[in-house]
Amino acid sequence: MSRITVIGATGHIGTYLVPRLVIDGHEVIAVSRGAASPYRRDPAWRFARQVTLDRSAAERDGAFGASIASLDSDIVIDLICFDPPSSAHLADALRGRVEQLIHIGTIWTHGPASVVPTPEDVVKFPFGDYGTKKAEIERDLLRRHRMEGFPVTIIHPGHIVGEGWVPLNPHGNFRPQTYDAIAAGETLTLANFGLETVHHVHADDVAQIIVRALANPAAIGQSFHAVSDAALTMRGFAEGMYRWFGHEPKLTFLPFDEWARGQEAADAETTWNHIARSPNCSILKGRTLLGYSPRYASLEAVQESVRHLIATGQVRASAMTA
Repeated sequence: MSRITVIGATGHIGTYLVPRLVIDGHEVIAVSRGAASPYRRDPAWRFARQVTLDRSAAERDGAFGASIASLDSDIVIDLICFDPPSSAHLADALRGRVEQLIHIGTIWTHGPASVVPTPEDVVKFPFGDYGTKKAEIERDLLRRHRMEGFPVTIIHPGHIVGEGWVPLNPHGNFRPQTYDAIAAGETLTLANFGLETVHHVHADDVAQIIVRALANPAAIGQSFHAVSDAALTMRGFAEGMYRWFGHEPKLTFLPFDEWARGQEAADAETTWNHIARSPNCSILKGRTLLGYSPRYASLEAVQESVRHLIATGQVRASAMTA
């Protein structure tokens, strides 16, 4: 078994990943700021070594990469890298020190899709700060592999959902009130014709593909999508949630600009950012090379999250029959 360091261990993915690694018999070092607890309790966490390290502060001091390298791990899994200089700093420190670096990217590196389902190796046209920076990180890490043999694997999750946080909703933003309206059987107005797509993934399925990539020669120097079997149109997403709550769908549609005038500006911007990309990603590569097989369909993953929101009073669903 391997010694594995997980950076950002108590977040969405780490909540499910760390217990998987412990159960598989690995020595796990869970690095975090120490400011948050995992989203779900699991007794396996007792067997992970906890290391408190503030990445931002340590990077300002130039000490973060050396601190991670000093843990002498076989494998480092970086769940929370968002800036190219941060990625380069860590990669420089780990050169010749690890068997594998697994970096978590995003399907937003693609930008608008030119072919669907979208494979990993198409030419990418990212836009926006997040997608553009993540694409730059991917290019640099894969260049390091080609030029220096740096042992990197990149995992690109879709819209991550799971117990403990609000899942992306059929409006394409994160307002829990959208689920309130559906649960009550109210009419929902969608932008355009509701035919743009979103591609969810349960955090445990992201953890699954990471585990399958560990020390796997087929994974080195490669990027993989971590998404469910199939994307959802916004319309299909809404209709599925209405029926889950025991209602027939009640949908109307407006052109985006007109729809946006009735929303909070931040929510409308979030919606635009999702539907402008309309991801619909292939998992054929992950299936073929790693045996990746998502446990959750998109709706199943969202519904598990919404059940937790109902249980904690964040979504009102007295009419729920599912």
